[in-house]
Amino acid sequence: MRLLVITLFFFSFAFESLGWGKTGHRTVGQIAELHLTEKAKQKLNLLLNAESLAMVSNWMDEIKSDSTYDHTHDWHWVTIPDGESYANCAKNPHGDIIMTIERLISELKKGGLSKSQEAEHVKMLVHLVGDIHQPLHVGGKDDQGGNKVMVQWFGEKSNLHRVWDSNMIDGQLLSYTEWTQWLMPLDSLQVKKWQQSTVLDWAEESRSYLPLAYTLPENMRLGHEYSYTAVPVIRMRLSQAGVRLAAILNEIYG
Repeated sequence: MRLLVITLFFFSFAFESLGWGKTGHRTVGQIAELHLTEKAKQKLNLLLNAESLAMVSNWMDEIKSDSTYDHTHDWHWVTIPDGESYANCAKNPHGDIIMTIERLISELKKGGLSKSQEAEHVKMLVHLVGDIHQPLHVGGKDDQGGNKVMVQWFGEKSNLHRVWDSNMIDGQLLSYTEWTQWLMPLDSLQVKKWQQSTVLDWAEESRSYLPLAYTLPENMRLGHEYSYTAVPVIRMRLSQAGVRLAAILNEIYG
């Protein structure tokens, strides 16, 4: 019984720290795959041993149980206090999602990595580009990105971060391929506009949705009304993450 309790504790902790959940991340990877050039697709296929971007998209969450990667835990998020800018706020000495994405892109462009190092960089990039488009991964409050904000989701205990990561996505009862079909095709002019933005722009966009995310009823019971306003944002953020990830990979490999 004690072993079961310990196991459930660690499972719960790991679940709450995910970004977009498995379905969301795989959707981002699948959308990116559909926007790759043939040259980039072939190079990534060799680098990732024929695993798709969708299949490697959750690798960075899966390695959290490996102490070798403990140093990567803070790379999934950034806190920019309300009223401050990223340029002026205190930086996490262990790194954050903005500086990590920029570093990974720079090191991939520079080259000189071993195949295993390069593959890990790509897997991290796939995951973190997804994470930065989830508004609560760019938080402004001392609540662990909404993990400390306890809510009920259609009568079940949850927290605000989990609602955005997975509750609203999984609540649609769609696989990641069905989510991709729902979001595609995307307008080519809109895709081009999205791809012209910077990593800092992505973070600022996520911050702009925090007021919506934190507009909560007094009883903290969330359901159809909350989902009605939030799911369209999620759809857009998944689409933006996918096409922006593709643009980065095309620039590096295409």
